[in-house]
Amino acid sequence: MKQHFLTGLVTAVTAASVATTGMAQMTKIGEGEGKLSIVAWAGYIERGETDENFDWVSSFEKDTGCMVSVKTANTSDEMVALMNEGGFDLVTASGDASLRMIAGNRVQPINTDLVPSWDTIDDRLKQAPWHYVDGTHYGVPYMWGPNVLMYNTEAFETAPESWKVVFEEMTLADGESNAGRVQAYDGPIHIADAANYLMYHNKDLGIEDPYELNEEQYNAALDLLRQQRTLVSRYWHDAFIQIDDFKNEGMVASGSWPFQVGLLQADDVPVASVIPQEGATGWADTTMLHAEAEHPNCAYKWFEHQLSSNLQSDLSVWFGAVPSVPAACSDGSGMQTQEGCDANGLSQFDKIKFWRTPVANCESQDECVPYYRWVSDYIGVIGGR
Repeated sequence: MKQHFLTGLVTAVTAASVATTGMAQMTKIGEGEGKLSIVAWAGYIERGETDENFDWVSSFEKDTGCMVSVKTANTSDEMVALMNEGGFDLVTASGDASLRMIAGNRVQPINTDLVPSWDTIDDRLKQAPWHYVDGTHYGVPYMWGPNVLMYNTEAFETAPESWKVVFEEMTLADGESNAGRVQAYDGPIHIADAANYLMYHNKDLGIEDPYELNEEQYNAALDLLRQQRTLVSRYWHDAFIQIDDFKNEGMVASGSWPFQVGLLQADDVPVASVIPQEGATGWADTTMLHAEAEHPNCAYKWFEHQLSSNLQSDLSVWFGAVPSVPAACSDGSGMQTQEGCDANGLSQFDKIKFWRTPVANCESQDECVPYYRWVSDYIGVIGGR
């Protein structure tokens, strides 16, 4: 299955070959090179600048001498582009980016024997198909979670039961239409959210997997997104801009991450989140090493550091996600508790449809619409086509 998927992916990204399986792994860790450059999602690599209580960079720099610099990326496509340009050591990649980078020879195999805490990782993640290909590991799991429906509690008397509130016009509990007060994610992978909605509400389409769509299924998802466009005030990709919009611009509903929900609630903004009846897409992120990383020793030191239970615990609280090290939920090493991990979706792993790069050579049917079409067509939807 993994080889079948990767073959389709190579076709989708028009890569010449998948040669990474032949790339040599590191066999030992030497002295740190003094620097480490990471491409990461907002909020992933904290040094206490946003909140002094959340800092897992300063101790790493002190212990290793590897000074960390971070380039924040707002979408998976941006991450892929940055890794293609080069000049970075690590990337915290979601599943709709990781296999593209493997297929494009942008990341290298990981020697898990050089990561002493590897055995502490959740068994469900160790060989996840978005970073484990043909018996080879291409990254170290970081954390995972769902894409939640964030809503303003003053506009809704009760939690919305369906994603319908962001796809179809309706009058809300505050007496106003949702038109102009909802947002949608500014990335082609949002097509999967539309497909997930149709998978539940239009079973005649026969959608089995929101990332594997034939032409009819795909066109139905695009039509739903064109309908959504009449409601959307902003297509968001910057978490902090979305936070500002919910504070100051009257937004009432959007797909979001627990990170935004937590920061807004900390500022007493009346928001909450829910996973509606249709379920949700989600992300399981993996830290991957650039094929031409200039600071591989510092990178391997970071792999071990990121698995420390206290970092995983505090990261889970900060981002509202689930740690890749289950013990971090309950061992008291950081701020997280078992109840907190349960609330963040620890038991929902099998119900989340994790981001994945769509390919033509898919599993559920003869042929599917590949990712390059998702990219161009979603640009068209946002542009009114």
